[in-house]
Amino acid sequence: MTKPICDTRPAHPSLQDTPWWKGASIYQVYPRSFADSNGDGIGDLAGITARLEHIASLGVDALWLSPFFPSPMKDFGYDVADYCNVDPIFGTLADFDALIARAHDLGLKVLIDQVFSHSSDQHPWFVDSRSSKASAHADWYVWADAKSDGSPPTNWQSVFGGPAWTWDARRGQYYMHNFLKEQPQLNVHNPKVQQALLDVLGFWLDRGVDGFRMDAVNFAMHDPELRDNPPAPLTDKPRTRPFDFQLKLYNQSHPDIPGFVERMRALIDSHGDKFTVAEVGGDDAEREMKLFTAGGTRFDSAYGFDFLYAEKLTPQMVADALLSWPDTPGTGWPSWAFENHDAPRALSRWVDAEHRDAFAGMKMLLLVALRGNIFLYQGEELGLPQVDIPFERLQDPEAITNWPLTLSRDGARTPMPWRHSANDLGFGSGDPWLPFGEDHAALSVDVQARDPHSLLNLVRAALQLRKTHRALATGSVAILHCDAQLLAFERVGQGQRIVAIFNMQAGDARWPEDVPTTGEVLIAVNDAAPGALPGHGALLFVPD
Repeated sequence: MTKPICDTRPAHPSLQDTPWWKGASIYQVYPRSFADSNGDGIGDLAGITARLEHIASLGVDALWLSPFFPSPMKDFGYDVADYCNVDPIFGTLADFDALIARAHDLGLKVLIDQVFSHSSDQHPWFVDSRSSKASAHADWYVWADAKSDGSPPTNWQSVFGGPAWTWDARRGQYYMHNFLKEQPQLNVHNPKVQQALLDVLGFWLDRGVDGFRMDAVNFAMHDPELRDNPPAPLTDKPRTRPFDFQLKLYNQSHPDIPGFVERMRALIDSHGDKFTVAEVGGDDAEREMKLFTAGGTRFDSAYGFDFLYAEKLTPQMVADALLSWPDTPGTGWPSWAFENHDAPRALSRWVDAEHRDAFAGMKMLLLVALRGNIFLYQGEELGLPQVDIPFERLQDPEAITNWPLTLSRDGARTPMPWRHSANDLGFGSGDPWLPFGEDHAALSVDVQARDPHSLLNLVRAALQLRKTHRALATGSVAILHCDAQLLAFERVGQGQRIVAIFNMQAGDARWPEDVPTTGEVLIAVNDAAPGALPGHGALLFVPD
């Protein structure tokens, strides 16, 4: 017997009534790349609406739309120029309303992104703010005088590279930006700014949205005293940009953020049974995720980064992530994703091409077995690998700045393959904004829909299992076994007990003595069965 190396503390099941979102499966749509209805090479809201039946067929509970608001697209929608409208490349507000109505008809909830730490430099608020120190919006953004030598007010660095300050001759001051210089930092300390952002939430709630993903929440407020960040201690983690050289104590994560979170939550709750999930990244993410979801008066959940940038999937990593969110009073609810629009495709990070198909099935059973909400990124249900985008076709400003990166964000944002035989893979008739993946046609929706043994049909079966066995969605979790190759845990709740076991390597594994060997198999991949675990074998079963 291999000695377990993971903590096996159980997390106790909650006795509270379960809202719709707890344990939900959520499908992320990146609108530019999902479906193009008008042939301009860019996906749009009407294209999404036309493909909603595919999303519903997976068995997910909701979809999350990445930004579709008016934007100069310097960061592809995460630079918002109007929080209460639709960019013409994506359609109109009427198209959005039609999408909401169709999704609800299909039993799907709809979440949208909100980007409240910064706006576009083309937003009317910023245009007015930079015009004069006496303008109506003068203090709606973070402005500061130069130091006596003309240098920026602090040593803060931008996530995308270079100082987090840009000089503006019109005001004769620097303005702050944690990301691109075209994404000026909102002064969310200002009560008028907070109220304006609350009004934005109200606008979309009135249009029928079912919740929000809150982008970069821990960047929402800065240190008004403008203190310099201290240097970060040396670690084994590589430093690829100036941002990595500092402890981010003062440019983000201000202690007043939770107070604004509570104001947002109170407004959202006044509109019924909605869902909020926070994006919280960085070196102190776990503490902040729990801070922003504590006590039932803040966000419902936080979107974990544990797996999104990991170069390898290991049993220890998964066990640590699960046990970091015990079901104790006052602790929030986790959300997990293996892929998204900002991270390279998992199958290109975690496994070689030879074992990709087998690994994809194991990976999917693992995702549906996790305690918490689970997010699938468009194309993940097809097992899409990362696309190698040549430099001359790159669109992502981060990838261009830091080229040559091995795996850029663009490589996970390529158009969705719908039809194998079509020249445009069913995405749309125009030249797509990013190239298709050369190996994506063979993985298209129509090909996999016809194959009963495809990953797509496995995803549908696995998500249906999560719906019908509530222990998988909301039950407790306890680690039964963990070593360098195997992970086994049990999910218990509502009178159900399910054992899940995963072989994360390509070689056969000996069944661990501390895991039951008999029971009713609910789902299995790669010839796994109680007592037998071939390479990348995985199964969920009810033990005798």
